[in-house]
Amino acid sequence: MPWALDYLVHPSVAATFFFNHFCHYDHEYPCISSLLHSTRYGYKCPERFASPLQASEYRSKRRSQEMQLSGVLALLSSTVLLCTADPLIPNPADYVLPFIGTTNGGHVFPGATLPHGMVKAGLDTNSPGNQAGYDADSQYDAIGFSQLHDSGTGGSASLSNFKIWPFASCPSFTECPTSPTSRAVPRKLLSDGSPDDAASPGYFASNLSTDIRAELTTTRRTALHRYTFPSSSAEPRLVVDLTDDGLQSGYDVTLLIDPTTARVTGDAWFEGSFGPGAYHLFTCVDFKGENYEIGSPSEYGSWSFNTVTQNKTNLSGIYSGSSGALLTFQPATTGTTSILVRVGVSFISSAQACSNAEEEISDWDFERVHSDALAQWNELLGRVQVDPTGVEEEKIQLFYSSLYRTHIVPADYSGENPRWQSSEPYYDSYYCWLPECRGATIQQWVQGGSNADPILGEFFVKYNDHATALNISISDLYSSLLTDSQNEPGDWDLQGRQAVAWDNLNYVPDEFDSDFGGTNTRQVSRTLEYAFGDFAISQVAKLIGNDADAAKFAKRSNGAFNMWNPNVTLPGFPGVIGMMQQKSSTGAFDMYTDPRHCSVNDPTHSTCYLDGNNHDGFYESSPMVYSQFVPHDTAQLITLQGGNESFIERLNIIFNQSYFDPTDEPSQQIPFMYHYANRPGLTTKQTRQVISESYNTSVSGLPGNDDSGAMGSYAVFLLAGLYPVPATTQYLLSSPFFPSISFSNPLFNTTTTIKANNWAGNPADGVGTVYIANVMINGEQYKSNCYLEWDLFKTDVVIELTLSDDDSLGCGNGADALPPSLSTGGFN
Repeated sequence: MPWALDYLVHPSVAATFFFNHFCHYDHEYPCISSLLHSTRYGYKCPERFASPLQASEYRSKRRSQEMQLSGVLALLSSTVLLCTADPLIPNPADYVLPFIGTTNGGHVFPGATLPHGMVKAGLDTNSPGNQAGYDADSQYDAIGFSQLHDSGTGGSASLSNFKIWPFASCPSFTECPTSPTSRAVPRKLLSDGSPDDAASPGYFASNLSTDIRAELTTTRRTALHRYTFPSSSAEPRLVVDLTDDGLQSGYDVTLLIDPTTARVTGDAWFEGSFGPGAYHLFTCVDFKGENYEIGSPSEYGSWSFNTVTQNKTNLSGIYSGSSGALLTFQPATTGTTSILVRVGVSFISSAQACSNAEEEISDWDFERVHSDALAQWNELLGRVQVDPTGVEEEKIQLFYSSLYRTHIVPADYSGENPRWQSSEPYYDSYYCWLPECRGATIQQWVQGGSNADPILGEFFVKYNDHATALNISISDLYSSLLTDSQNEPGDWDLQGRQAVAWDNLNYVPDEFDSDFGGTNTRQVSRTLEYAFGDFAISQVAKLIGNDADAAKFAKRSNGAFNMWNPNVTLPGFPGVIGMMQQKSSTGAFDMYTDPRHCSVNDPTHSTCYLDGNNHDGFYESSPMVYSQFVPHDTAQLITLQGGNESFIERLNIIFNQSYFDPTDEPSQQIPFMYHYANRPGLTTKQTRQVISESYNTSVSGLPGNDDSGAMGSYAVFLLAGLYPVPATTQYLLSSPFFPSISFSNPLFNTTTTIKANNWAGNPADGVGTVYIANVMINGEQYKSNCYLEWDLFKTDVVIELTLSDDDSLGCGNGADALPPSLSTGGFN
C-alpha cells in the first residue's frame, strides 16, 4: 500500500499514486499506466450518446472518476516550493538514476518525460519481453526512438508508438533498410561494456554505432528529438514508423507527407498489450535544422516493410504491415549537422497532434524544453526533503530515483479523450464510470478483484474537508462506491465484483457461477479484497454521516474471516495452525489449497496467475501470505492465529522460509505486521533487510517488475520509515534512513518534519541504533511509537523520534499505543 505517500505532498496526483499501487497490491499488472496498456481493467465506456440528456448524465457520472484529479494540473504546474527557504537538497533530480530496473525484469522506462506526462520518449531495443521498450543489456540493438511508453509492468511490449529512426547513409534512397528488424544497429559501448546511453529527468541520449547521437526531451504531449549526424553524412535521412509498437500491431494506417514543409501526419490502430481491443493514435511530425536552414526534403516517399516508394506522399490500408515515411535532408554546409524532430501525439486527430506540438514547442529550443522539464521534476521531488548528513550517497539516489519512478505513470491525458471534449484535467485511468479503467474505448479487464473502493476511500478519509476545493462531488464519490460494491456486471470475471454471491454469503464460494459464467478462480484473494473494500466504504459512510451504511459495510468487511479454516497447518510446521482456504456455498471447506502454493516452497509449482488453470483460490501469492491480509482488523487475525507469540512466529517463518516475496505486492505489508503484536523492532529489522537485499542503484536494482512505480513507492516508504494503512488516517512508523525527512503539501501550505535523534547510520542487518524508543510532537509526548496520524501532515509540526539500540521496545503503554483494528474499537 505504498502509493499513499503522495497524499503527504500533493493530494490530486496523490489519488493516482494511491491507485497506482493499490491496484498492484495483489497484481503483477498495474491498474494505472499509459492509455493503452489498457485492455485489462474496468467497465465498458459508452461508445456514443443517444441524446444530450444521456450525455449530461454520463458527464455527471464521469465527475466521480475525476474526483481526485480535477485540480491536478494546477498543482503540478505550481512553481511554489513549500520546503524550507534553503532546502537541504535544492536539486533532487541530480540524484535520480533513470536506468535502475532496466534489466532483470524491472521493465522501467528510462526515457524523457514530465511528471505524469502523456508523451514518454525513449529508445526501443530488440530485446524480448521488453515491456517499456528499453533494455540496458548491450547485446540488444537499437531499433527506434518512440513517443509513448509504459513503465514497469509485466507482459508484452506496450505502446512504443511512432518510432523515429536516423540513417547516416544508405546505398540509395530506395535501399534504406526501413523495417524494424533490418534497420537495427548496436549502440556504442562504454569502457565497462555497457551501452553509451545517458538519462536524467526530462532527458535521454544514446550514441549509436553509426556515429549518430540521438537526444530526446519532452513536454506533456510532444517530444523533441535531436539527431546529430557524423560529418561524413552527405544525405542524412529519417524514418517515421507508423506501425511498429513493439508488438508490430499497427493497422488501418493513413499517412500524408507534405513534400514542401516535410510535415508527416498519420494515424493507425494498435492492439492493446493484454487482452482484447484496440486504440486509435495520431501523430504530427515536423523537421528543422538546428542552427541552419534545412529546407524542403531532397527526397521523400513512403515505405512498407523494406520496400521504399520514392515520391509517394500518401499511404492507407486496412492492414499495411510495417510502414511509414522516409525523408532525406540537406546537411549543414558548415559545422555540425543536427536535425530537430518535433513529434506531436494525440488520441483525437492528426490536427490535434499538430496543435499540441505547435502549442508546446513553438520555439524549437531543445535546451529550453529540457530545462523546463528538469525544473518541473526538481519542484515535484523537492517537496520531500531528506537530510543527507552521514547518509550513503546510494541511499539518497535510491530514495529520489524511487520517488521519481512513482511519477512516470499514470499519464495526464487532459484534452486527449476522443469522447470527452473538455478542458478539464483528464487522466486516462479515470475515463469510465469507476476508476478501474484506463481510458480505452474497448472492454477492459480487472485483474484479481475490484479495487476502486479503497482508492476512493483513501482519498476521502484524507481530503474530505477539501473536496469542494478540489472540485470533487461527494455524492458522486459515494454513489460510485455503492455501485461497485452492490451492482454485479454480467462478466464479473473481467470487471467489477461478483456482487451477488458476496452479498448473499459474505464470501466468494468455490463453485462455478452458472448464472453469469464467471471464471472459477481467485475466490479467496477476491474475498479478502472485497472485505477490505467494504471497510473503506464504511469509513466514507461514517464521514458523510450515513451511520446505517457505516455499520453495514463494517460488518460486511468481517467476511474476510469467513475464509479462515482453523484446521489447516503448514506442512513441516505443525505449530502454524489455521489458514485462509476456499469454501463452498454450503459453508464447507471442501477444497484444500496447500499453504505453500504459489511460493518458492510449492512442491507442485502450480499456476497462480490469471488463467483458467488456476483453481486454487489465490492470485500471485501463497495462502501463507494471503492469510495475513486483513489490514482493517489485524487484532482479530492475531487472535485467530493464537496470540502475539504465535503470530510473530508465523511472520518469522514467512521471512525465514522465503514466503515473503519482494518481487510482488501481496507481501509488501508483511514487514510492518509486527507492529500489531507490539514488536516494532522486528519490523525495523525486516524493512532494512528488504532494502539491503532487494534494492540497489544498478540497472538490475529492482527485485522484479517496478509495476508502474509500485516497487519504487515501496522503497520510498521503507526508506522514509512509514507505511500507510489505506482508507484510514494511520501511517505505521519505523525509523527513517535519514537524520530527518520533511513532507510539504501545497494544498495545506504546510511542512511536516520527522527528525531521528541519535541517528547513527544504516546498518544493513537492522542491528544498531535504529529502534524507536519515544515519539514527541512539537515537544509533547505522543500516544504511540508505532504509528502516526494523518492530521500531523496537515499542519506545520516537528516529529522527533528518539532512537535506541534495543529491539525489544514496544509501541508504548497507553490504550492507543497499538495500531487500531476494527474489532478492538479502532477507526471510530
